[in-house]
Amino acid sequence: MPFDDAFVRDTNPSKQTQDTTALSTVERCARGMTDFLSSHAGASYGNGLYRIHHIAHMPRWTDLVLKAFPDFRGRLFCFAYDWLGRMFSLDFERKANGQFLVLMLEPGTGQALEIPATFMDFHNEELVTYQNEALAVDFYNKWQESGGRAPNFQQCVGYRCPLFLNGSDVTENLDVTDLEVYWSIAAQLLSKARGLSEGTRIRHIRISD
Repeated sequence: MPFDDAFVRDTNPSKQTQDTTALSTVERCARGMTDFLSSHAGASYGNGLYRIHHIAHMPRWTDLVLKAFPDFRGRLFCFAYDWLGRMFSLDFERKANGQFLVLMLEPGTGQALEIPATFMDFHNEELVTYQNEALAVDFYNKWQESGGRAPNFQQCVGYRCPLFLNGSDVTENLDVTDLEVYWSIAAQLLSKARGLSEGTRIRHIRISD
């Protein structure tokens, strides 16, 4: 089933940016990407469940994500994100049939998860067949049922205490926050937390502007 048949476009999506210049270096290994983004970039689906970046903003978001995941430098191109602020990226080090595969990067856990799908297969198959696994739909429904509101295009529903700092994976540990601020804070916390032995107590946290 195609992506557009499975996902309802939100009524007030962010204004789209049609400039495809930023895609020039990746299109040859991500067939269909330019055509898809020309009509879908800057749009939101499922009441904020899944959002696609403006094309012109994708390099900036890629740079921000790399601050949290520096080991992936040189292999990412971020194109979308979900309600939890998790970024979806092409992974230049993984291919199938000559096409880049997708990687999901989670600011709340500090993990990067490999998705065995190309750009178009990710949208037309993975997000359709495995929607809950890819986008945590059941968790989103619980969040909304508990009174939580849908994030706008510049926001996500982030963890108050990240899971990599022993936060709980429950709706009570969630809050609507600015997406860029959330990733910036996650990058700073991850840079300090990585390499610490399990059980190390962190007594003081200072967040820079």
